[in-house]
Amino acid sequence: MSGAGRHIQLMATCLADAFFDDVARATVQVLEHLGCDVDFPVDQTCCGQPAFNSGDWPAARQVGRHCLRVFDGADPVVVPSGSCARMVSHGALLLFEGERDLPAAATLAGRTWELADFIVRGLGVARWPGRLAARLAFHRSCHSRGTEYGRSALALLRSIAGAEVVEFGEPEQCCGFGGTFSVGFPHVSRAMGDLKIDHVLQVSPDVLVSADSSCLMHMAGLADKEGRALRTMHVAQVLRDALQGAGGSGADRAVNA
Repeated sequence: MSGAGRHIQLMATCLADAFFDDVARATVQVLEHLGCDVDFPVDQTCCGQPAFNSGDWPAARQVGRHCLRVFDGADPVVVPSGSCARMVSHGALLLFEGERDLPAAATLAGRTWELADFIVRGLGVARWPGRLAARLAFHRSCHSRGTEYGRSALALLRSIAGAEVVEFGEPEQCCGFGGTFSVGFPHVSRAMGDLKIDHVLQVSPDVLVSADSSCLMHMAGLADKEGRALRTMHVAQVLRDALQGAGGSGADRAVNA
C-alpha cells in the first residue's frame, strides 16, 4: 500500500481532544488503512494558534516551543485540521522569526501535513476506495487558502463511489468562527455563519464536510440553536465510513497516482 512502513506522528489537535475524539480515531483508521505506522506523542497539547491569533505572542511561543519538543524527529507530522497544519507550517515561522527556535520551527514546518493533503500529495493516492451514498457539501476553511488542502480533500471526496459533491453559493465565504473572533464579535460571527448555512442548505446536502472541526462546530452549533437540520462530518470520518461502507475489505485498496 502507499504508506506501507511509513512512520508518522499524529497531531490530534485541541478540538479533537476536547470535543471530536472520533475525528482523531477516524484519522488513525484511515492512515493505518494506507499502511502507515501511527505514533501519538502523549505529551502534545496545542500548536499555539489561539494565543498567536489573539496577539499574545509570548504565550504562543511558550506553547509553540513545547510543540517543537514533542514533535521532534524526522517523521511526517499529520494533522486532521487545515487550521492547525497552517499554524505549524506557516504561522510558527512568523512567531519565531528572530528567535533561536526558528530553525527547529522551519524543520517541523517542512514535515507537517494536513491529513487529506498528506494522502494525496504525500502518499500519491489519487482515488479513495469504498462506497458512501451521500450528497456532500464541502466547506473550504479560511486557513486552507493558499494551500492544496481543499483541492486534495475534494479529489478524495469526488473519487468515492456513490458520493456526489455538490457546490453551493459563495464557497469562499468564511463561516464566521475565526477562533477568538467569534468571542470578540459574536453578532458579526453569527451573521456570517447564518449566511454560510443558508447557502449550504439551499443545495440540500446530506452532509456538510470540512477538514476543520472548528468550522463544523461553529456551523453545527448555530444550526442546532436555530432549529435547522445540518449534519456535519470531518473529511477523516467520511473516508473512514466509505471504507466501512465497502466492508472495510483489505482487498479494496486506494489507487496510486
